[in-house]
Amino acid sequence: MEIGNAFLEILRRPTIGGMMIGMIMLLGPVWIAFLLGIIVGWAWKPRWASFGNCKFDFSAPSSPSSALISSKVVCFGATPAPSFGSCASDNLMEQKQITFSSADDSISSSSSSQLKREKPIAVTDEDLEHLCHLVERKDGGPPWKHMMERSTSDMSYQAWQRDPETGPPQYCSRTVYEDATPELLRDFFWEDEFRLKWDDMLVHAETVEECPTTGTMVVHWIRKFPFFCSDREYIIGRRIWESGRSYYCVTKGVPCDSIPRRDKPRRVDLYYSSWYIQAVESRKGNGQLTACEVILFHHEDMGIPWEIAKFGVRQGMWGTVRKIERGFRLYQRARSSEASLSHTALMAQINTKIDPDYLKALESGEDSSETEMLESTEKPKGLNIPKLLVFGGAVAVACSLDNGLLTKAIVFSVAKRFANIGRRACPRT
Repeated sequence: MEIGNAFLEILRRPTIGGMMIGMIMLLGPVWIAFLLGIIVGWAWKPRWASFGNCKFDFSAPSSPSSALISSKVVCFGATPAPSFGSCASDNLMEQKQITFSSADDSISSSSSSQLKREKPIAVTDEDLEHLCHLVERKDGGPPWKHMMERSTSDMSYQAWQRDPETGPPQYCSRTVYEDATPELLRDFFWEDEFRLKWDDMLVHAETVEECPTTGTMVVHWIRKFPFFCSDREYIIGRRIWESGRSYYCVTKGVPCDSIPRRDKPRRVDLYYSSWYIQAVESRKGNGQLTACEVILFHHEDMGIPWEIAKFGVRQGMWGTVRKIERGFRLYQRARSSEASLSHTALMAQINTKIDPDYLKALESGEDSSETEMLESTEKPKGLNIPKLLVFGGAVAVACSLDNGLLTKAIVFSVAKRFANIGRRACPRT
């Protein structure tokens, strides 16, 4: 009876706007319960209802300039890494090839059983080649579409996105930090112990394997998410190459037999996040190389619709970038106080030296077509799916993607965006 009386009272209001506001207030709790049902249903769905790696094509497919990138992107999952073009001769590759210290001249005389027991290298020179091609925009992939450009007094940021023919969306960003050095940023991104202080999503970071000769590491991460999403687990292989004061840092998902797969936390297999660091001229105009440029390439497959993932990235990217910058400034102050270095920071300083001529040979590869960087002036097109589905999926995205690219900021930014839409739809009375 009370609900019926409230409904009749709303209908007696003199203006349509007043009736609409009354209906929204009356049905608001129902919609909130419905949204919570979507979120909880997403988190607790049975295995047979999982989306897996299925991609929902909510919009027209992109037209990549080349299909070469497809084979390169998928290789960072369970498939072996391919060779990335004939950008250097076989003799040059043999001269510059860098391996673990266990791979010496006696390997050719070892028995076949010994070769089978030897562990594969987690991060190889093929990964360096691929990162070099990405940095030089000669990987042959589809063009990069401009997403955003923001800046503060201490930092400037640009971001691009593209859709390969297969695999999740890929992201490229360029961040320039003022009053920073390449060496400090290199250590900061490797510093797992300090990350626990500023990254509230990381709850576990452990070194599984390491090579004291090349600095290669295999680390185990667990990321904590809200109660309606399961935690995420990452097995990451990482390694740094040095050319002068420029650094090529590769991190990617690798298999690990010593850590068994479990239902929870959910393991992320397809993961790639690598960056190039170098000193650049400050925008203060003093002609000094007191700023530092970080070019990042990132993609990962969380098993959710990729169009919804892109929506979540657009809403939460800038807030996450600001969070990383604040963490770096905290690290900068901690290092200035001459605090002792952690083990991971010391490992970041063990780099594989590479000859600049070798990099030039990679950059001049004949089979690597140049990738365009498109400046987009159009507003992002809306998705042809219900807003409730977008909202629920964006929340799932915020609880899924990681390594400093997406955090809980997505949840709050998406909620704020929909709240603003609701305000604009309701006329004031």
